[in-house]
Amino acid sequence: MDWREEVGRGLKSAFPIVLGYLPLGFVYGVLAREAGLDLFTIVLMSVLVYAGSAQFIAVSLLASGAAVLSIVFTVFLVNLRHLLMSASLAPYLRRHHPGLLALLSAEITDETFAMAMAHYAHHKPSLFYHFALHLASHSSWVLASFLGGLMGNILGDPGRWGFNFALPAMFIILLIFQLKNKKTLLVAGIAASLSIAIAILLPGNWNIILAACLAAAIGVALEPWMGTSG
Repeated sequence: MDWREEVGRGLKSAFPIVLGYLPLGFVYGVLAREAGLDLFTIVLMSVLVYAGSAQFIAVSLLASGAAVLSIVFTVFLVNLRHLLMSASLAPYLRRHHPGLLALLSAEITDETFAMAMAHYAHHKPSLFYHFALHLASHSSWVLASFLGGLMGNILGDPGRWGFNFALPAMFIILLIFQLKNKKTLLVAGIAASLSIAIAILLPGNWNIILAACLAAAIGVALEPWMGTSG
């Protein structure tokens, strides 16, 4: 296996993610500066936390004056899904050193996970692929955060520039990549319906996490009847 070829594949997979991260990370930087964070803290959060939804939530809670423990606990809950993502990728990479796998796990995002799983449908696992995918994606997020924080309040409301649609647009594209058969279409429809129903019935932002867990459980239960290609 040529490592240069795997790096090229990783960079190719990262390209659509980078296109999404640049405007999204820029918006995060602008909002974080508006919330009172300095440029160093904005960039440091993108380097260490590296979780778009969690960073947006943390900035929002900081702006509202929430307690530190409340912010930490909320971010922890939001990022729990990364544990499931790491477990899903583990069977493909178990032959590699645990230290390298820990580093890769720390770099997993919703987008890189989706691209990696789609990649494994046609290619063998490769650390070079992963490191290229993660390095390009993470670097673009940090750069965009820096530029957004640097601009500060100059641009005003990010919504008028359409930046606020960057996150849902990116998730829509990633969802389309995963819709390969009847089973994935059915589970996606169930997840969307459950999310809407839970949002109506329960206060807060629990609908996405609960809907994801329930839809995943339903998908596993349907596996014996629908098969992998149904």
